[in-house]
Amino acid sequence: MSTTTLENPARRRVLQAGAGLTLALYLPVHAARAAAGGQEAATPFVPNAFLRIGEDNRVTVIAKHLEMGQGSYTGLATIVAEELDAAWSQVQVEGAPADARRYNNLGWGPVQGTGGSTAIANSWQQLREAGATARAMLVAAAAAQWGVPAGEVTVSEGEVIHAASGRKASFGQLARAAAQQPVPQQVRLKDPKDFRLIGKRVPRVDGAGKTDGSARFTQDVQLPGMLVAVVAHPPRFGATLKSVDDRKARAVRGVVDVVRIPSGVAVLARDTWSAKKGRDALEIEWDDSRAFRLGSAEILARYRELAATPGVVARREGDPDRALANAARTLEAAYDFPYLAHAAMEPMNCVIRLDADGCEVWNGEQFQTVDQAAVAQVLGLRPEQVRLHMLYAGGSFGRRASKTSDYLVEAAHIVKAIGGRAPVKLVWLREDDMRAGYYRPAFHHRLWAGLDARGRLVGWRHRLVGQSILAGSPFEPMMVKDGIDPVSVEGAANLPYAIPNLVVDLHSPQDIGVPVLWWRSVGSTHTAFSTECFIDELAQAAGQDPVAWRLALLAQHPRHAGVLRLAAERAGWGRPLAPGAAGERRGRGVAVHESFHSYVAQVAEVTVREDGSYRVDRVVCAVDCGIAVNPDVIRAQVEGSIGFALSTVLHGEITLRDGEVQQSNFHDYLVARITDMPQVEVHIVPSAANPTGIGEPAVPPLAPAVANALAAATGRRLRQLPIRPELLRA
Repeated sequence: MSTTTLENPARRRVLQAGAGLTLALYLPVHAARAAAGGQEAATPFVPNAFLRIGEDNRVTVIAKHLEMGQGSYTGLATIVAEELDAAWSQVQVEGAPADARRYNNLGWGPVQGTGGSTAIANSWQQLREAGATARAMLVAAAAAQWGVPAGEVTVSEGEVIHAASGRKASFGQLARAAAQQPVPQQVRLKDPKDFRLIGKRVPRVDGAGKTDGSARFTQDVQLPGMLVAVVAHPPRFGATLKSVDDRKARAVRGVVDVVRIPSGVAVLARDTWSAKKGRDALEIEWDDSRAFRLGSAEILARYRELAATPGVVARREGDPDRALANAARTLEAAYDFPYLAHAAMEPMNCVIRLDADGCEVWNGEQFQTVDQAAVAQVLGLRPEQVRLHMLYAGGSFGRRASKTSDYLVEAAHIVKAIGGRAPVKLVWLREDDMRAGYYRPAFHHRLWAGLDARGRLVGWRHRLVGQSILAGSPFEPMMVKDGIDPVSVEGAANLPYAIPNLVVDLHSPQDIGVPVLWWRSVGSTHTAFSTECFIDELAQAAGQDPVAWRLALLAQHPRHAGVLRLAAERAGWGRPLAPGAAGERRGRGVAVHESFHSYVAQVAEVTVREDGSYRVDRVVCAVDCGIAVNPDVIRAQVEGSIGFALSTVLHGEITLRDGEVQQSNFHDYLVARITDMPQVEVHIVPSAANPTGIGEPAVPPLAPAVANALAAATGRRLRQLPIRPELLRA
């Protein structure tokens, strides 16, 4: 057991910042109705932060992080239940309100939100203390009632027990008395060897509701008098409304109103279909005088020109220019990456209602603090007057963490335009999300490396060109230093390989008008591909085995090396692959990468047919993410990440022509189907380190592992995504 002191100076500073532990044991309102003649009375205890226990014996964990399919509710509840010694069957989870004083993300400072694979990592200690504190208060209450020493009282599976006298009580029976106990100054945390939930497979808390349909998403929200809004957006970024004739739209049955807003024209109706039909009937003329008009080819051509000149230096070690000039052999490669859509299964949506106290918002809320401020500004309210109800979200991949709160701001403008006379549900259809949203930025990379006469890597230059995600966001002043957007160069500037002479520099063009945003694993989506493909090519040039070559360069990074060894061993690295059918070529490739403080290595096996079409047969993945809170959720996230990343290898690409996005739905923005999925094996490294991220780190290694496998099969080094079959024809 370990002891955590709650009242030390550092802890007090955290508490003052709103990040510390606030805990109350809750007596349900139905138990307090007697004094009010059967009417619900106010809760008699102080509002809680992370946990409440009712006399009905329910343990409710208050989750400050959005559940968007990644399993955060299950992981957060597991941490609390472990230290509380609750029975898993009595645990439920509800989303926290927007309140950065109590629910801020400890990894971000005074901001509440979910992202960067931080949910479990930033909550680990905080929620362990919450559970342990509640447990101590229950024990103290039982000891006082029974007149026994607290040291003789134990807790197991939701029961408080005094073995010597045979007495026991449920949490619910002790809730009222426990709430009267003083909050202990110190709590004892479990030794990991005593964990009975952490590290074990427990059922997901959201599984039943998502199976039987009772789980509540934004589309499920129905309010009296509510109108549904669909918005016509300009086809080019930066265009504005010139004129609109809405007479035909207003004639559509079910349409109630048409209003102009800064982002376009909103049609309000009794239902979504009527709103869409009304929007289709609008006659709009757009002003393109300030619109962005370049196409994808022109953007990449400009990026290639910029890559011919040095950028702003993100990292420099030794003398890379001299090392490359004196190298016995120099290699160079360039890599291109397209824009990508987030394409979450639930497109953007939210519900807003004005009332006398301010406004209420219902949605899959990911960025509480930013969204509160943005909506408040539109409506002329204080941020605390914007009350956010965090519902389930059907995916996000970064999209709902909008740095401009774009779709919430749009909904707020619509409500404002109609004078708040009705609640409004804003619905973005798939085409809206695909053509008027935000994107993973396109990037161009150029790399140079030098080998000495013995094949050792002596010099490395990596130049990146692409839009800054942080530019114009609330995070820019805090995160962009000396002209470097750290999310543009992550995975490149912190390259773990032992290279004595290295430079990484960056161009971040400011005049490309395509809206860009973080996308699952952010900068590592492109830096892992370029660095791991180039390292593989260098190993080949040096006449070295790709795994052995990497391990030699990772001597000072044992966790990278650990996952690499494990993945290679479980994949049978070094043993020949079984031959394919006549005309087929087979290959095996490897990649290793760290992101969000987790380490992932993957080995991919591929088969290439004569016509260049290929399939990914098998992916063996090793992951080191610290203590595995729930191994089943980790495996699910890794498997999902591999499928997600496979889409970028096979199909993923947003293209522009004359400034217009060409894709609109899943018929022309293809994603991997179940028939594309390889056999996936996930191996979790046992660890005593604190948990780190898992929602994103398995995305980056997949594409380079596949590309390296294709190179092994065909001898061709492919340097762009997606990988088209025509490039692999025999």
